[in-house]
Amino acid sequence: MSQEHDDSNSVRLAKLIASRGVASRREAESMIAEGRVTVNGQVVLKPVGVDPKDHVKVDGRALPTPPPTVWFVLYKPKGYITGREDPEGRNSVMELVEHLQIRMEPVGRLDFDTEGALLFTNDGETAHKLAHPSTEVPKRYHAKVYRKPGPEKLEAIRTGKVYLEDGPVPPSKVRVIASTDTENSWVEITVTEGRNRLIRRLFQQLHHPVSKLRRESFATISIRGMERGDVRPLTGEEIRRLHDLAEGKNPSKAGRVRYGTGHARPKPKIRPQNRKAREAKKRQMR
Repeated sequence: MSQEHDDSNSVRLAKLIASRGVASRREAESMIAEGRVTVNGQVVLKPVGVDPKDHVKVDGRALPTPPPTVWFVLYKPKGYITGREDPEGRNSVMELVEHLQIRMEPVGRLDFDTEGALLFTNDGETAHKLAHPSTEVPKRYHAKVYRKPGPEKLEAIRTGKVYLEDGPVPPSKVRVIASTDTENSWVEITVTEGRNRLIRRLFQQLHHPVSKLRRESFATISIRGMERGDVRPLTGEEIRRLHDLAEGKNPSKAGRVRYGTGHARPKPKIRPQNRKAREAKKRQMR
């Protein structure tokens, strides 16, 4: 068992248990407090730091081997909470991914009455970075609002001059993308904050209350081409983007594969013998 919490190999015991898919971190902390966890044969009653090589058991069973890292995006319908359990008995997004039979957690949250992109993963460290306010990952929304915001109000959003009770909203990209038959409008807005009900409160402050809200993308991962309730695995390129964003890279450059000096991979030169062989094959096909 690690004696120093700042040891480079040390990891919190509850975090280690959660990373192996046995329980959530909070559930693991309860297991530790109940005396159900041993480290190298000794019962541990507090979330100490351990070495991943230590022999950890829960209820007498060794921890399973680390599962492969997975990433999915769900097109969350409205009417679902993001948590696992709800005192009011409302539906949970966990019901929509349980068929995958992989223990994952959502990255951040999405309001009960908001639909759209919600990421799931078992990579807790990267998920924590993406959800942390300091990372400022982009979140793009389409909002149906009452009437059409005028140029002055759109400029106030772009320049960070909209003030809410918990502080100003940082400058955000915004544009009107469509008008409805009832003279309402759809607005696209990209924010880098995750404050509770931020989009709804922002437009309410400007006297354009939101009637529908959909998150089109989170951290550049889009639900384009998906239907409500659909879930799909992320591509390798999308996962690279997420890791880059978690480390603070500019979204416009995140996920790009760089070769050598940073330029795109050059086309391979055709060796003389290969060129001759190709020319000979062409002559045979004439």
